[in-house]
Amino acid sequence: MPAPKRPGAIRKNKKGPLVGTGGHGRKALEGRGPTPKAEDRPYHKAHKMKKAAERRQPQGGRAASRTRGKVQEDLVTGRNSVLEALRADIPAKALHAASKIDVDDRVREILQICAERGITILEASKSELDRLTSDAVHQGVALQVPAYEYEDAVETARRLMTQWEKRHIRRPPLLIALDGITDPRNLGAIIRSASAFSGNAVIVPERRSVGVTASAWKTSAGAAARVPVAKAANLNRALEELKGMGYFVVGLDGDGDVQLPGLELATEPLVIVVGAEGKGLSRLVTENCDQVVSIPIDSAMESLNASMAVGITLYEVSRRRAGS
Repeated sequence: MPAPKRPGAIRKNKKGPLVGTGGHGRKALEGRGPTPKAEDRPYHKAHKMKKAAERRQPQGGRAASRTRGKVQEDLVTGRNSVLEALRADIPAKALHAASKIDVDDRVREILQICAERGITILEASKSELDRLTSDAVHQGVALQVPAYEYEDAVETARRLMTQWEKRHIRRPPLLIALDGITDPRNLGAIIRSASAFSGNAVIVPERRSVGVTASAWKTSAGAAARVPVAKAANLNRALEELKGMGYFVVGLDGDGDVQLPGLELATEPLVIVVGAEGKGLSRLVTENCDQVVSIPIDSAMESLNASMAVGITLYEVSRRRAGS
């Protein structure tokens, strides 16, 4: 006698397809809704990357824009460079020194300054220093410089404008914006000129631009501790916003329509924009300028270095403001 059939059992049919449950498992086929995004699945790589990015976000309620432009920590290598950096008061996090270093006058002064300023001194083997400095010529010493904390360009400009309107600062705000400059020594020299001629801040774009490295700190001769450097996610949009606040934007170019001695806007809230030597200002930045100013120079000289052009312009602006 054949065995009784179980409900839902599947049997083979010699003449046709498999016979199913006839709909008895309909509820099991309803599913669990749409498939979650990859970043929402706990075991997916995208989810882990999302969580890692969230952990890197600034804590304590600080604005992301103030840390978004943060640069990686920098290293100054070589005895002369490290000593000059320490003499220039560059903020330092630690000194990495070879455990069997040949001590000379430079090393003695380096160790003395670090001890006086409370800079941590870490001993390392030669192989460790080679790895740390990517095989640069370190001569047994490497100075670790912490990452620079940039301000937000628009927030800085707004704060300065408010301070001037409330008479908390005597002179109209004076900002310097860099368009396409990639040499940190130019940035350092511009910061130094800004400090000398009452510039309030320096603005750099977030991409394809120089940052505040140890070389920039060194060239600024300590002025980077007094003049803030702010970052703009998009320089053109930032200039548009600054113009809406009441700033006038002046670009520096050899083919300007106004010569520097005739700059009537010098006594207004001002943003001076300078481009890279040879390339000059980009087209969109030029279109955003209220005036394009040229510096009269000898015809034998094709152009001025960016930091030199800024220094001359800042001097003229300072002179005209003093006489107003």
